[in-house]
Amino acid sequence: MQRYIAIAALMVGGLFAGSFAVVVVIGGWWSAQAQDAKTPYPSMAPLDQYLMERNAEIALARSAAPGSISQDAEVMVLGRHGYETAAKGKNGFVCMVERSWAAEIDNPDFWNPKLRAPLCLNPPAARSNVPLTTKKTEFVLAARSKAQIVEDIKAAFEKKELTAPEPGAMSYMMSKQQYLGDRNGHWHPHLMFFVQLTDSAAWGADLPRSPVLTLPVDTWERQTVFLVPVAKWSDGTVDATDEH
Repeated sequence: MQRYIAIAALMVGGLFAGSFAVVVVIGGWWSAQAQDAKTPYPSMAPLDQYLMERNAEIALARSAAPGSISQDAEVMVLGRHGYETAAKGKNGFVCMVERSWAAEIDNPDFWNPKLRAPLCLNPPAARSNVPLTTKKTEFVLAARSKAQIVEDIKAAFEKKELTAPEPGAMSYMMSKQQYLGDRNGHWHPHLMFFVQLTDSAAWGADLPRSPVLTLPVDTWERQTVFLVPVAKWSDGTVDATDEH
């Protein structure tokens, strides 16, 4: 996912240059200005545009983390009726490729059929964020409206079908093949940390020269998500931070 989930390069420029541009860029990955009424994706595209060939999706999902982690992870892929297990795991991690609806509900990329966000979630994150992703996908495939999806997710939390993140919940997003929206492209390899709703200041996030960034998410998903860019992609190659 969350959510999954790519922040614009201007952000990294500010991050590594030590400027306060990091706050401006936070509108990157899953976020773009909600008031941008000229979104090129006003509604869901035909389902086939979001689907992938099964083996290609498995490989893309595993590319989110170093092989030492992803090779023993469970892999889930998107089918016509939702996410399904494509490969059993044995280390408690779950790797999957989130689609555009992992973004905030008002994000212009919410229905972008090109978006592919591979991530590998550790066991605590798998127990909370995988159900959130699969439940949200269930509502999307049922052709629920955005307003209905919001109410459906809220109701799922009230009924204890979904839970806030456990302590230690995190994921790897280090795939060179990730495409995190038209504004952000492949962005940079990074880690995500999922916590119950909290003040970003408690993490020192979004401050000059701080490597910790806050990812905009919908508060009704009952979590705060922090990003920490890392130097290398999952295949060990160095990220060129000046390319964005």
